[in-house]
Amino acid sequence: MHTTLVVLAEAADLAASPWRFQAHPEVWVLVAFVIGSWLYALRVIGPHTPEVRAGAPIITRRQTWLFVGAVAMLWLTSDWPIHDISEEYLYSVHMFQHMALSYFLPPLVLLATPVWLFRAIIGAQRAGRVIRWFAKPVIAGVLFNLVVMITHIPDLVNRSVSNAPLHYSLHVMLLVSSLLMWTPIVAPDHALRIGYGGRMVYLFLMSVVPTVPAAWLTFAEGAVYKHYDIAIRVWGLSVTTDQQIAGAIMKTGGSIFLWSIIVFLWFKRFMAGYGERQDYRRTPEPTLTYEAVTAEFDRVPARAEPNER
Repeated sequence: MHTTLVVLAEAADLAASPWRFQAHPEVWVLVAFVIGSWLYALRVIGPHTPEVRAGAPIITRRQTWLFVGAVAMLWLTSDWPIHDISEEYLYSVHMFQHMALSYFLPPLVLLATPVWLFRAIIGAQRAGRVIRWFAKPVIAGVLFNLVVMITHIPDLVNRSVSNAPLHYSLHVMLLVSSLLMWTPIVAPDHALRIGYGGRMVYLFLMSVVPTVPAAWLTFAEGAVYKHYDIAIRVWGLSVTTDQQIAGAIMKTGGSIFLWSIIVFLWFKRFMAGYGERQDYRRTPEPTLTYEAVTAEFDRVPARAEPNER
């Protein structure tokens, strides 16, 4: 009897553990669908596109590795344990998940997409024109920041973590708006990108708006999101500390990432070719020979002598 009670107690503890394994077959199906669609596009669609027929590669090695990184990030941030900890215990992990889906994953996806595939997805039909309109810098920037603000409304967050369809709908909305926001920066089709100066200003503005909810989380007293005010505290973090870490991730992590790109763009725009111009190595000048001097004299006739008086 005692042994049975001990086993039941251990099973109850395991069931209540934040680190218990929880399977998410919907995530596995999504990842398999993404990989299958990618392979189908490369093998079936790619060879028949005008760009590939003109000699462009179907995919480069760099794009392959970027795609692998994007799929890995999608899987890791959407599956156990990050998904379960973020949904049930820590809002800071929830914030990290949103950061990965909005700041890190979209540029990887766009950079991994070949031009021919991007143009095939966008198309020239009405849907393509709608996507191009939403991808304009002003429209995409306003839409993205609006989604960021909406996804931090306390009542919506408290409802979404216990409502799977609503939770995944918010993630889809966040990912789609993020893809539109990153299109003017790293679109596979350079015609949709803005200039270096515009990109720097654009990314600076994208780093400003998230400071509002970040500051609100950092300096809020008490639990902003009641769903995370529970007795089980992962890593011993209090609900206030959890909120402050979430605010720091949103403000500091996002700003550092965006400002790193701004600095990179600045050097790429204004320092291009600087290394070659400042290189101490010089191309040796050709040795002057007697034959070269004679040939030059023969090429240029001598000036006529002045008349003597």
